[in-house]
Amino acid sequence: MSKTWVVDASPLIILSRINRLDFLESLAATTLIPEAVIAEVNAGLNRDPSAVTTRQWAMNWIAPNLPVPVPIAAWGLGAGESQVIAHCLRHSRTAVLDDQAGRACARAQGVLVVGTLGVILLAQQRGLIGCARPWVMQAQAAGLFLSPALVSKVLASIGE
Repeated sequence: MSKTWVVDASPLIILSRINRLDFLESLAATTLIPEAVIAEVNAGLNRDPSAVTTRQWAMNWIAPNLPVPVPIAAWGLGAGESQVIAHCLRHSRTAVLDDQAGRACARAQGVLVVGTLGVILLAQQRGLIGCARPWVMQAQAAGLFLSPALVSKVLASIGE
């Protein structure tokens, strides 16, 4: 996994809602948030109380948008996902994405991917938290969509 993570809006927002943006800072040497992702967060300022905190934190890690290569544009993803993958492709970075189509596109381009669930599991593995289960449950309550079967399988794999 790359030392630099490029984060999409969903993981950013979910981690903000559960007050664990520190996971991103602790687990990656560098975190980048493309301008297009900031724009997606800004779109929720009037609807989501956590968006203000999310935006304030993300502005510390802002990265300018890049031209989106044709193989990424062909997937028809949102601007944020496209920018995350473009940054990762250009500089061999890890994409932090939850969107299924975005993850598939990133993998098709050879980009390493981790999602919010993976971030929480890494935080537990590296001793930032004692147990992953409460944070996974909080992330789900905050809007992270995970199948119950996946949650059970993943938590069982780490003995929770």
